[in-house]
Amino acid sequence: MSLFSPRGAPTGFSLLTVCTGNICRSPLAELYLRRGLADLDDVVVSSAGTMAVDDDVMPDQARALARSYDLEPDDHRARFLFERDVRSADLVIALAREHRRAVVSMHPRASRYTFTMREAARLAEGVTDAELAAVMPLVGSPVADRLRAAVVLLASRRGTVPAPEDAIDDDVVDPYRRSDETFAESGRQLVPAADVVLDLLRRAAASGNA
Repeated sequence: MSLFSPRGAPTGFSLLTVCTGNICRSPLAELYLRRGLADLDDVVVSSAGTMAVDDDVMPDQARALARSYDLEPDDHRARFLFERDVRSADLVIALAREHRRAVVSMHPRASRYTFTMREAARLAEGVTDAELAAVMPLVGSPVADRLRAAVVLLASRRGTVPAPEDAIDDDVVDPYRRSDETFAESGRQLVPAADVVLDLLRRAAASGNA
């Protein structure tokens, strides 16, 4: 069975994380999600920034935060976000609403598969195995196809899952050039949300094996 996505993306499932400079929030999300999906076939996790300077490195505080989650940040280099990156992705995880807006303005169809990290977690919370099974392709289908089905399910829950009272609760705080505590807070907002997203994706990947 073909692994090509409806948008003509290459074989496999592409997950892209996006923030501003691609040196604090989106690389942490990239590293964390990549580790969580490392044992799945045909999954590629990358990151980029809407105002990134290519080849910038993560600042000391961001590297320290990554290491506190047992991640290795030293090889990361910032990358500027292009429309082709958005177009070829199957799931875009923005770290704040401004990044989601930027992604969708580049490629309007990306509204179907772009979420902020905390929005994605809010939509994924409470999804049952039965709900996942109902949207899955045939048993034995490629992992990439099952993950794409989970993204479609996430999007379908918009408008049915209550929004936060304060829209800012869908953002991960920007810690750049701020205190160590702000960096720690960004991690406390990002990582639990990433865990919820990972749980949904991993359950989707496993659902086609039964």
